[in-house]
Amino acid sequence: MKKNLFFILLCAATLVFAQKKQSVVDIVKPELISPEGKIRCATNEKYELAALQGKKVETPEEFENWLKPLIEEYKRNNLLKSESGGIITIPVVVHILHDNKPVGVAPNITDEQVASQILVLNQDYRKMAGTRGANTNAVGADVTIQFELAKVDPNGNPTNGIDRVVVCQSILEDAQVDLIKPGTIWDPTKYLNMWTANLAADLLGYATFPSSTLAGLSASDIGAPGNATNDGVVSGYNYFGSRDISTSFLLDTTFGYGRTMTHEVGHFLGLRHIWGDDTNASVCATDYCNDTPPAHQSNFGCSTNIASCTSGLLEMVQNYMDYSNDICMNIFTNDQKTRILTVMNNSPRRNELRASTTNVAIALFANDAEVKLPNVCSANSCATSQSRKIYLYNRGTANLTAATIQYNINGGTNYSYTFSGNIAPNKYADINMPISAVGNGTLNVTVLTANGVTDQRASNNTASVAFSSLPDTYNTTSVVFTLQRDFFGSETNWNLKNGAGTILYSGSGYTDSPSAVLPALLTQNWTLSLNDCYTFTINDTYGDGICCGGGNGYFNIKTSTGTLMTQGSDFGNFASYSFKLQTLGVGDIENQEIITSVYPNPNKGTFFVKTEAPAGKVNANVYDASGKLIYTEVIHHIGGELTKEMSVQAPAGSYILVLETENGTSTTKFMIKQYTK
Repeated sequence: MKKNLFFILLCAATLVFAQKKQSVVDIVKPELISPEGKIRCATNEKYELAALQGKKVETPEEFENWLKPLIEEYKRNNLLKSESGGIITIPVVVHILHDNKPVGVAPNITDEQVASQILVLNQDYRKMAGTRGANTNAVGADVTIQFELAKVDPNGNPTNGIDRVVVCQSILEDAQVDLIKPGTIWDPTKYLNMWTANLAADLLGYATFPSSTLAGLSASDIGAPGNATNDGVVSGYNYFGSRDISTSFLLDTTFGYGRTMTHEVGHFLGLRHIWGDDTNASVCATDYCNDTPPAHQSNFGCSTNIASCTSGLLEMVQNYMDYSNDICMNIFTNDQKTRILTVMNNSPRRNELRASTTNVAIALFANDAEVKLPNVCSANSCATSQSRKIYLYNRGTANLTAATIQYNINGGTNYSYTFSGNIAPNKYADINMPISAVGNGTLNVTVLTANGVTDQRASNNTASVAFSSLPDTYNTTSVVFTLQRDFFGSETNWNLKNGAGTILYSGSGYTDSPSAVLPALLTQNWTLSLNDCYTFTINDTYGDGICCGGGNGYFNIKTSTGTLMTQGSDFGNFASYSFKLQTLGVGDIENQEIITSVYPNPNKGTFFVKTEAPAGKVNANVYDASGKLIYTEVIHHIGGELTKEMSVQAPAGSYILVLETENGTSTTKFMIKQYTK
């Protein structure tokens, strides 16, 4: 069921029990929402929201004061004329954020749909004759900028410029995309980073604006628009590409001709909306381009007979920086071109990007396989035989028909897997590789041979990721389940299965709460058997968990003595957790003397620790899977409940947090995982 904008809340990915936060959806003015209910662009709103949150962002006035004299110098020295014969080529990487769907199933769009978007950008920015990007307007410009998918990745290996990232969630808020960006971004001085996803709230896209300077950003501003960790453009998957190339692509019928990216890249290169971003129709604010007639406000649809603020002129509805339908757009002007080229010559990162050569192919080998390990959406399992999804890419010039793959856990015993099939160059196979080894820690995978010979490129043969195959073990038969549903109970269902796959407990068919009042807390006491393995699964049919779409819902599972086994809320489509109940032996983790939880778990190195502790010092130590101390901190606590944010810089893997207080010691396992390219 589609949720109303009123209930769409920003769910912080670093918190399990999230507090309500404002999203760009909440501050978009009604007059900027299309008749179809779509938010055409949220670039300005991203900056407004960041400023409201106290993050350091450059104001439009600061940027324009910096840019204006540079444009004047550009014109005075006739630099535009001197560059008219030169073409700037910008290398592009497209990060496709998807929830583990096969290629071609939304939102995991095909390579061909990606290529169609790059084609549209080139048609529009080069004013190509015979395409939708052509025009006969006297001020219509060939911007002399073109785009090309990268051919070299940040590690110097061959790529097709398409990066598929599993995010375990079918629908993403814009703020969630921004949290994913730092873990996926390629060097923004060498690549124009694009992200596609299934964006919530009918949001088409947004961009980061160029900066006049990068000085003065503090660590707290890491998520501010334009910071090097999130620089780039974002689009909904169904607005990324062109129906002109194929109507079989996963594209919207009205906004499915690639102009969302043309528009957002315009912002990335320094252009403003043609109405000057003042929604008061009587103001007629400037976009700082004299050859775009002043517009009263944003235009939707395709009407080209709208009187401008300047008598005798019509508003330039065809301009890519308006909000018109895709098929109506076909103009960048000479003044817009001047702004773009001035930015490309002077703005930090943009002027480095213009010199990037990552679109130039490197020497290729015939037999070159690359392995990647996408994220796994569930941690451990009760299954006695397991598999691990891998992406096996062919980066060679010959079809890849065979490969030998070696893997181990934590550098232990090596096991072998043989692939046979037929992978074309720059394509990949989505493989469920059987795993013979068991354990928790780091899974290391290496390609040894390609097409029966030693793989000819060693630099892209190995990948590592956090791995967990052993369920947590508890010495109890009594388990307590708690569920706080959100406003949309009909989307939630869950069950608990034993090792034989029999459903022992379940819940579904909950009603929605139109009054926006959270339903009553559900608590169940489960009586289970020792020496069995159990799997709990919770699903949300809308794909945003139970934290974000209406009210702060959550679930947790504890032993009868209060030891936290698992908890969650922002789990996307589903969450799955397995655990064993058995009598613990010597050396196993016993019931904790103090109860501690780590959330989110798994995490990306930043997490919250929650426990009860007396006043005084709390010694916090983190150990890796080999028992090596990698992090220590002394916390001065005033007594009672302690909630502490911690940040551990460590690779993906399994870790143990040990808290020492006057009341005793707790030992809590957690995992660090990272988004892999």
